[in-house]
Amino acid sequence: MRIITDIEEARALLTRRPAYVEPVLGPAAAKRTEAIFGEPLTATEAVRRILADVRERGDDAVRDYAKRIDGDDRRELEIPQAAWAQALRELPGGVEDAMRVAADRIRAYAEASMPRAWEDAEAGYGLRPVPIERVGLYVPGGSASYPSTVLMSVIPAKVAGVPEVVVCTPDPSAATLAAAALAGADRLFAVGGAQAIGALAYGTDSVPRVDKICGPGNVFVSIAKREVYGQVDIDGLYGPTETLVIADESADPVIAAADLLAQAEHDELASPILIATDEGVAERIVAEVGRQLATLDRRAIASAAVEGNGMAVVAGSVGEAIELANAFAPEHLCLLVRDAPSYVDAVRNAGGIFVGDHSAEVLGDYVAGPSHVMPTGGTARFASSLGVHTFLRYQPVVRLSQATLTQIGPAAAALARVEGLTAHARAVELRLEGKSALRTPAAPEEGVR
Repeated sequence: MRIITDIEEARALLTRRPAYVEPVLGPAAAKRTEAIFGEPLTATEAVRRILADVRERGDDAVRDYAKRIDGDDRRELEIPQAAWAQALRELPGGVEDAMRVAADRIRAYAEASMPRAWEDAEAGYGLRPVPIERVGLYVPGGSASYPSTVLMSVIPAKVAGVPEVVVCTPDPSAATLAAAALAGADRLFAVGGAQAIGALAYGTDSVPRVDKICGPGNVFVSIAKREVYGQVDIDGLYGPTETLVIADESADPVIAAADLLAQAEHDELASPILIATDEGVAERIVAEVGRQLATLDRRAIASAAVEGNGMAVVAGSVGEAIELANAFAPEHLCLLVRDAPSYVDAVRNAGGIFVGDHSAEVLGDYVAGPSHVMPTGGTARFASSLGVHTFLRYQPVVRLSQATLTQIGPAAAALARVEGLTAHARAVELRLEGKSALRTPAAPEEGVR
């Protein structure tokens, strides 16, 4: 991990703006894509072909791509709730207990986060949160299993009041099925990749069309979500995980290194970044990263992330470190500094903030309470982590009294006439005059002049 002491160089490296760039497929992925489609395609071209096919052929296309891409030749795409319940019953006791701890914390946080409808009777206005009617949640799977993502996506949706929550995940494990039962999902389909996003966006004979698609996934899933936006809403586009640790002389190098590596082992493209307030602090933590790397089961992945995307920056103070962190807008920001709570208000751009030694980001991955689905790639500048708000719409309610109409109506009519909208103005003025409609003079009786 390179140590950078030039603050301007560090600022240039860390300052970024969210921007979509066509991902370059690695040699293996490019070769596999060509084998699947019979010709070389970019990731976006491949996704567009899958989506068009799913839109035209529905379940047949979904099954076709599941077999060609994932080697899954199942006929029935949906896994019934009875299978989830059985998976939950058969979970080892310790795993079920851990899931229930996580589920209880996630549910409590979601319930505490729920906004309330309000109305000001005197002013004549209010706001009501309304849940989205049907939501699709994508959960990565296949080579790995993420029951925690099921809990952290489904539970906030159900607390928000979504009537129907549909989960799509490739080749779900027993733990994933158990999590769906525990979280209260409504339906679950063993479908992954861009074909799952297409099925949720367009609907098929088996998979219902949803109103919003949420959840993380690989590059093909993210591109598919981008492509179907407008047909449905999406929560965001997620990239490789990011953790930025700010450490001063009070930080334990062992803990700081462990926090960096916990995210580095996710993905070779993960970004483990350290900002230290002293060069000695940086050197000690970087040395500890090297020592711990040698002990990891996934050291090849973590090493690639550390060497390819990791860096250690030396800042002049915690305040300067936070300024650099705001420029980077990380998914996870860990404050391993003295009096850490006093710096929280200075953080503007971060998916989630983890304050002090006891608040390990890994706890946020599983049991802290807030969802671990958080904005990446600098989108924390404008996006929020997944939560109950993700699954709500907000409807203004206007209920004016006669007195308020009399008070504000003339201003509305005047503004309407300035804009040349006579009918707008008339709709107000008729009310101000006490008339319910334009009155057409009665036709004269026959023979009357």
